[in-house]
Amino acid sequence: MRAAPVTTRPTRRFGILATGLVSMIALAGCQAAEPEASGDPVSGGTVTYASGDAEPTCLDPHVGGNYPQALIAGQFLESLVSRDESGEIIPWLADSWEVSSDGLVWDFTLRDGVTFTDGTPFDAEAVKVNVEHLQDPATQSSTGYLALDKVEQVEVVDDLEARFVLTAPDSALLESLSQPWTAIQSPAGIARGMEENCQAPVGTGPFIVDEWVKQDHISLVRNDDYSSPPADAAHEGPAYLEGIEWRFVPDSASRYAALQGGQVDVIDNPQPDTIAAAEQGDAFTWIDAPRPGASNRIELNSGQAPFDDERVREAFIRAVDVNDGIDALFFGTAERSYSALSSVEALAYSDESLFETDLDRANELLDEAGWTERDAEGYRVKDGARLTLRFPVSTNQSIPAEQSLFEQVQATAKDAGFEVVIELLDLSGWYGALFAHEYEIVSAPYTKVGPDVLRIVYHSDSITPAPSGYFANLSQLNDPDVDALLTEAAATSEPDARAELYEQAQQLILGGYYLLPLYDQQNSFLLSTEVQGARAISTVSTPSFYDAWLAG
Repeated sequence: MRAAPVTTRPTRRFGILATGLVSMIALAGCQAAEPEASGDPVSGGTVTYASGDAEPTCLDPHVGGNYPQALIAGQFLESLVSRDESGEIIPWLADSWEVSSDGLVWDFTLRDGVTFTDGTPFDAEAVKVNVEHLQDPATQSSTGYLALDKVEQVEVVDDLEARFVLTAPDSALLESLSQPWTAIQSPAGIARGMEENCQAPVGTGPFIVDEWVKQDHISLVRNDDYSSPPADAAHEGPAYLEGIEWRFVPDSASRYAALQGGQVDVIDNPQPDTIAAAEQGDAFTWIDAPRPGASNRIELNSGQAPFDDERVREAFIRAVDVNDGIDALFFGTAERSYSALSSVEALAYSDESLFETDLDRANELLDEAGWTERDAEGYRVKDGARLTLRFPVSTNQSIPAEQSLFEQVQATAKDAGFEVVIELLDLSGWYGALFAHEYEIVSAPYTKVGPDVLRIVYHSDSITPAPSGYFANLSQLNDPDVDALLTEAAATSEPDARAELYEQAQQLILGGYYLLPLYDQQNSFLLSTEVQGARAISTVSTPSFYDAWLAG
């Protein structure tokens, strides 16, 4: 499987922020190679990072397991393995690994001489404690818990050998272990209890959590004893930077203004028009790192009316037109997807014909399904009930351009008689709506390395909530044939057979009209050109500042 393509684009200097369709054609065709850092690395200084993602409620990514946690946890926690730009799994805290012929036993040889920043040694016992922590219901894990659900136990063979014993073969185990949500923490840190560990998890990484001022910033300081970079790092020893100040700035315009004014050095989640405007100057660098796993999509809740009827699901998808919105609102920074998987996944399967807009066909399907009447406002009615779709949207997970796209979904669906009710919620309220099944459609990004994400989000087992209360199968897809294919694919290591199984599963998922693919999950960073050597790690496309330095 190839890695997520991480393209870094230098920009040219610009003055006033442009509006309108700025250089759409030029931008869409620009795929410049990642530029080499200029000058020699220098030590010192603090990078200020402004994030538009929601401030985590807990810095321990074992708890829950959302993307804002992964963004910052990668600065102070490390994983057993990583993934390079070619998509190969490479050593990190584990030097090597072997798997038994039946796929049920994995032996990991660990890196020697590594110490957590609280002085606790990194060893096989630490790995065992971390897996048990992830699997303990009291931890309230979701992402990490689901990723390691086939791990029955970890045995300590000796200090530097940890044995993973599985309940069934898992062809995605290494991919799962490369993610921040399964990163390794100090057992002594975990033993302090959830409250203290959430405040400042203890890892082996290049930085240390020094201070967290809620609703403002997190201060990270350099780990001067750091000795465990991944195999693809550009240098060894401590980081060049003295620290990172991680700020939370929800408003995208405010983040960009702070970058322009020099108050911050890096921002994430820039608006597409901001990226297009920045392309006109040379003051900033754009790191474009689409996430692996699932595509950004709208899930249709087939577990309840009206989408328990496949005809109504197809009618909605045939009625909705998103292509014009993606073109107009994303300024060439996003391409329409027709797949359940991100385009960075080598095994992504797509079928554009399933998603062609056809209002006549949508109307025919709704008539067949018994939605033959319309009320005074033009919405379909059946047995006195309007054809209403509740659409909770997390303001912490969607940028304004995406919210505008959802409004276009709302407008085009009305032509067929669907009433789409968009409710903007904070992250807590959004999770609450999903938990209570108070939705008919929802856009829910899910990031996981590799095609095994399909098992997480479409296997019927994922209708049951994880200990955190979150359930990943938001389409409520419950198909024994899909389950069988995803289960077999997860147990199959032979590449061609694995690819065939995942293709068959995707054909059923797409052909059942359980989702409307939109585009890859966007992960973009704008950096001052004074920040050199930063990159997005080719696991879940989170930023890494270990090799970064500040040019004078």
